[in-house]
Amino acid sequence: MPVHDWTRVSAGTFHHFHQAWITSLSDALNAGLLPDGYYAMAEQVAGRPHPDVLTLEEYGGFETWPEHDDRRGGSIAVAEQPPQVRYTLEAEEAIYAAKADRIALYHTSGDRVVAFLEIVSPGNKHSQVAIRQLLDKLADALEQGLHLLVIDLLPPGRHDPNGLHAAFWGATPGVTANQPLSLAAYRADTCPTAYFEPLTVGDILRNMPLFLTPDRYVNVPLEATYQTAWHGVPQRWKRVIVGT
Repeated sequence: MPVHDWTRVSAGTFHHFHQAWITSLSDALNAGLLPDGYYAMAEQVAGRPHPDVLTLEEYGGFETWPEHDDRRGGSIAVAEQPPQVRYTLEAEEAIYAAKADRIALYHTSGDRVVAFLEIVSPGNKHSQVAIRQLLDKLADALEQGLHLLVIDLLPPGRHDPNGLHAAFWGATPGVTANQPLSLAAYRADTCPTAYFEPLTVGDILRNMPLFLTPDRYVNVPLEATYQTAWHGVPQRWKRVIVGT
């Protein structure tokens, strides 16, 4: 199913879809995609900004992946299979040289957050302040060693003319008039790496990496979970979105 044009409907309609997609993504991650010892939850925090889906490791879990370990589940080693995206971009090491003393974030359950997934909403782009809040949240998370997956199915506006990825990562390829939407995964490490895929309305969503450690990731089934969420959109708004 191709990506739809969500600018045709109100922020409230997108929010309805957004919430369904969060549930679909969490369900997919918890249904065997994540290795044993990891789980995903929709974040439950009053107010914004906060991530949509958290990936957590059980408290007291493992920090490394032994060579022979059946808890790997569907995780993939970067060295064996680099993520298949259009652009792979390393950050300047100097930018992160002074950030090694940051503390890790913990979920209220006591288990350790290792990554989060964010679906960009119209509210994230409606003002310069909103854009800055989102970018600050992403930067803070990356500095503290959290891996990120950011899904932006909304075209750039006056506050992010080259797209959110370009605003976040700096001088890199950004979105274009022909491909104004984007998927971006960020691997937290001494020298963080971005995996960036621009796309447009009508494209099929590719799977994107969600890192659990700097060396291992799982491929998130964006297309399948998108279809599940789309199924629950009211027919009245489906007709508006597809233009029928």
